[in-house]
Amino acid sequence: MREKLIIGGIFAAGFAVLGYYWLDSAQGIAQTPAPGDAPVLEITVAGEANGVIQVTLRPDLAPQHVERVVALVESGAYDGVVFHRVIDGFMAQTGDVQFGRAGGDTARAGMGGSDLPNLPAEFSDEPFARGVMGMARSQSPNSANSQFFLMFAPAPHLNRNYTVVGQISEGLEVLDAIKRGTGSNGAVVGEPDVMERVRVLD
Repeated sequence: MREKLIIGGIFAAGFAVLGYYWLDSAQGIAQTPAPGDAPVLEITVAGEANGVIQVTLRPDLAPQHVERVVALVESGAYDGVVFHRVIDGFMAQTGDVQFGRAGGDTARAGMGGSDLPNLPAEFSDEPFARGVMGMARSQSPNSANSQFFLMFAPAPHLNRNYTVVGQISEGLEVLDAIKRGTGSNGAVVGEPDVMERVRVLD
């Protein structure tokens, strides 16, 4: 059995001020610009939240992680995968293409990944601000695979410890509406919200 993917040690850590990083006052999204030709991920969410989230991916920060996400999207692997762990004021986690499919037994969601090998860490100075997409991993820095999370709020204790792969450009209101978890470590009880369709925009 794969080691359960968790964002190790972060649940007890307190939030802090981001310091010198300048954030947009309305949305709190880190303002390091993405390349002009950066791919955009479109996630159609269904459940308590209904709508579209667009994420501008950051190959300039994490080329191998972005390549992996795009490959899984293009194969259809993310379609129908649930948000299995959602912690209010923190993040919504999804992307378990092995155990996280809606309509099946999702009791093991969060424990799996894809058939592809794990990725080496690509940590950067980009802060984990509101709207940032990061890759989930186990205790090993080099264990990210398919799972990712979207930030409800800044979490500076993740900075330079997890890989930033993108930032939401549209649909923060959809992110905010995703069903929260009430189980252990934010596990979603009952019917979780789902990524109904995921694609990379041309």
